[in-house]
Amino acid sequence: MRRELEAESWAFAVDIYGRSAVADACLTLQNEAGVDVMMMLIVIFAAVRRHRSLTREEIKALNDICRPWREQIVWPLRKMRIGLKAGPSPAPCDETEQFRTKIKSIEFAAEGLQNQLMAENLPLGPPDKEPITPERLRALLAEVVTIFAEREGLTARLSSSIDVIVAAALHGAG
Repeated sequence: MRRELEAESWAFAVDIYGRSAVADACLTLQNEAGVDVMMMLIVIFAAVRRHRSLTREEIKALNDICRPWREQIVWPLRKMRIGLKAGPSPAPCDETEQFRTKIKSIEFAAEGLQNQLMAENLPLGPPDKEPITPERLRALLAEVVTIFAEREGLTARLSSSIDVIVAAALHGAG
């Protein structure tokens, strides 16, 4: 069951992230509020595909489980990849761009392992009694942003990014 959940949640995350404007919206939330995009995508997956809105406590517990992996593995890979865009010497050049592409592939694999960790620990309670609506999903994503940002008011400023992700997640959801 958990292996199927892992594969389904990963396919969902890759699909949603690949939709028009979603990557930019996710990166805005990541860069401006410190949101872990993989965490956000699994919370969306639970709501949209499993019909289960995670509570604030469940999101925090899931975050606590994957925080060491994210901070010690994913973030350093990302920092290295981003740093190679402009330097240090000999970057940027064709050779360092090839190296950067390899790091990006490794970072993607690390995020896949984070997804696996989260899928293994995803709370599997009964489905919500109410269907997931754009308003409910928006509120859930606002909760995720608030958990990461730990600053009130930031969520409102980032609402257009949340709206892009909500629309993509609910388009064709089943």
